[in-house]
Amino acid sequence: MTLIRNFFRILLCLGIFSVYSLVESFAQPPAAEICDNGIDDDGDGLIDLRDPDCECPVIEPVSLIPNPSFEDKTCCPNNRAQMSCAVTWIQASEPTTDYIHTCGWMGWDGMPVPLPIPDGQGCVGFRNGRFGGNGSDPNWKEYAGACLTAPLLAGVQYKFQFYIGFTNSENSPPTNIVFYGTTSCANLPFGVGNESLGCPTNGPGWKSLGSVPISGSNQWKLTEINVIPTENIYAMAIGPDCVELNYHTSTYYFFDNLILADKASFDFAIQPSGGLCDENLGLVVPFNDTIEYQWYKNGIALVGETQSRLGKMYGNGNYQVMTNSPLLGCRISGGYEYIRPEYRSKQSVTICEGETYRFHNQLLESGGTYYDTVKTAHNCDSIVQLSLHVSVDTAVSINAKIFPTEYYEVGQARYYAPGAYTTHLKTAYGCDSTVLLNLSYYDYYAPNAFSPNDDGINDFFTIMGSEDMQAVESLKVFNRWGNLIFEAHGLSPNDQTVGWDGYARGSASPEGVYIFMANLLYDDGRVRTTSGSFTLLR
Repeated sequence: MTLIRNFFRILLCLGIFSVYSLVESFAQPPAAEICDNGIDDDGDGLIDLRDPDCECPVIEPVSLIPNPSFEDKTCCPNNRAQMSCAVTWIQASEPTTDYIHTCGWMGWDGMPVPLPIPDGQGCVGFRNGRFGGNGSDPNWKEYAGACLTAPLLAGVQYKFQFYIGFTNSENSPPTNIVFYGTTSCANLPFGVGNESLGCPTNGPGWKSLGSVPISGSNQWKLTEINVIPTENIYAMAIGPDCVELNYHTSTYYFFDNLILADKASFDFAIQPSGGLCDENLGLVVPFNDTIEYQWYKNGIALVGETQSRLGKMYGNGNYQVMTNSPLLGCRISGGYEYIRPEYRSKQSVTICEGETYRFHNQLLESGGTYYDTVKTAHNCDSIVQLSLHVSVDTAVSINAKIFPTEYYEVGQARYYAPGAYTTHLKTAYGCDSTVLLNLSYYDYYAPNAFSPNDDGINDFFTIMGSEDMQAVESLKVFNRWGNLIFEAHGLSPNDQTVGWDGYARGSASPEGVYIFMANLLYDDGRVRTTSGSFTLLR
């Protein structure tokens, strides 16, 4: 009995222990989200920075220039000089900058904006002098300006960071970009009524705050100007320097993403290291040996990327870096949107049958659409689309008619008489083309005599022909002295109840020879003139 009691005591203890374990398992809190391992640790479907558990203050410069990337707009531009579509921006000068946006106008033909635009869908284009055409004006200098959301304070260090875009090398030679400032928004715009004022400092109230020399071709370049103003600045303008240039063609540039802020707020802004298409492109933030770094793409940790420089790019996306330091704790940088530029171009080529065409590394002989990817001078992908057409030697048959006084032309050959002819031609692409010509005369019949005696046979003189004669537009009859004795218009061909009835001015004309002249309309829309003589018989 004692053994049995002990056995039941053991079972009871085990049962109590199992229930306790089950209750304890329900009472355990879920695992906490670890913010740097790329795993959904707490099972809520949110990973790393996408999880509210990983919230951290975002530190990024906020531009004192309103609408710095020209995204806020009241309209889509449909032509040049529509800066008023961009919210808060002002045509600072009489020569007008151009608002460019993918929703509408995309710039001048022959001076394309490099794509993609660095930040968003809008940017601004501007000239530095106007040359060629109907005249040159080296002081035609275009500027855009804005009132700042807060003044630049005297004695404070600021950084002005922005993108400059270059079209082709002929229209975008090396240039100096200048950052101008004024102590009052009332000084915008400047030089009103004077298109040749030039730069803002040629008028009152403006000063140059800094400049940067820059060059490029068919690309965007990120640059910056550092400035410590000596007085409070309330409005700005950006554009070319004051130097008068002398070119044969107009120069043209673009700017976008104008970030103006105190220098301290740029400390943890991500910067590219190298060109956007370079194989060794990297992203960097300032290094400090007291700071721990962790990089993210689209909010998910890039495991192992724990240096101030991102080791490599992980494709298109939004990159951020989290920093931890004893002094400042956790901070998150603003996002850096990376889109590897991709250029596209189209070609259309026609070759003759039997020929081949070399398309980069491909030797083509069949028509169709082909693609190839090549590298630009800046190592970006350029996708080329080729539409290849093969012109086949075809024989074209032509049935044509001419009047006896005319000829028919095929290429440089002329044919004057009815017959079957074969002509070999070269197309615009140098390919063979064969024309088979079947040439005949337009038929018409003018009787050589008629007898207007009311017997119902040959009572009228008229012109007859086949179905390709549409009308006898006019018929004139002259006597032997050359006097016009009959004229009619719009006669139906082959109608023997119309025409000249042998009377002139109410009296029967005498027998004899008469002259006729007729204008005949044919089915090709042309009118032919014919003439001849006939005999009136009584």
